Amino acid sequence: MLEAFTAALSLITVSEIGDKTFFMAVILASRYPRKPVFFGVVTALAAMTVLSVAIGELLILLPSLIARYLPANWTFLNLISIERVAALLFLIFGIKLLYSARTMSVATDIEVMAEAEEAIEEGERKFKQRNTAWKIFLESCVLTFVAEWGDRTQFATITLAASQEPIGVMLGGTLGHAICALIAVIGGRAIASHISERTITIIGGVLFILLAIVSLVFGGK
Repeated sequence: MLEAFTAALSLITVSEIGDKTFFMAVILASRYPRKPVFFGVVTALAAMTVLSVAIGELLILLPSLIARYLPANWTFLNLISIERVAALLFLIFGIKLLYSARTMSVATDIEVMAEAEEAIEEGERKFKQRNTAWKIFLESCVLTFVAEWGDRTQFATITLAASQEPIGVMLGGTLGHAICALIAVIGGRAIASHISERTITIIGGVLFILLAIVSLVFGGK
């Protein structure tokens, strides 16, 4: 469990800083009271973490379920190690991130911030009269959840949950998201001006490759 917790905490913390949802939290906290923004963002990210862990657990059952409907000589699917599949996915994620970092420019950070601004502007047109803490909380929660869906951290959490202890992944992932949300809400704008999306992407890519090695060599559950 400790291994899963540590892996999820480190991966989510590194991957989420400088991400679109990070900048969204920065912008929301600059416009509204920080407390409802923080709790809204954390609630959305915690819910996404729980959902991703559940999906990861379902993926473990997939090979055996498929094998039931295949000819007997195809039952080799039951022998496929989930750790090897996870290692392959982590390796693909890592290589993809390193390749993306190679093609990034200084303008990338500006583009990510602009995407976050656009998402918030669109959301604000739907959430009118945001004069209460509840409405600010709800707006922050919904916008963050939608932005996080399909994000690289979601796929990372799913893969981790499929190869590691799920409770550890859930706790580590939730804490990692909470740390990033706290950083974004308290001093995100100052921090954002000193971080590079390219640097964070490179670190994330290396971390994914290291997790691929760990999953392959040491196994998981």
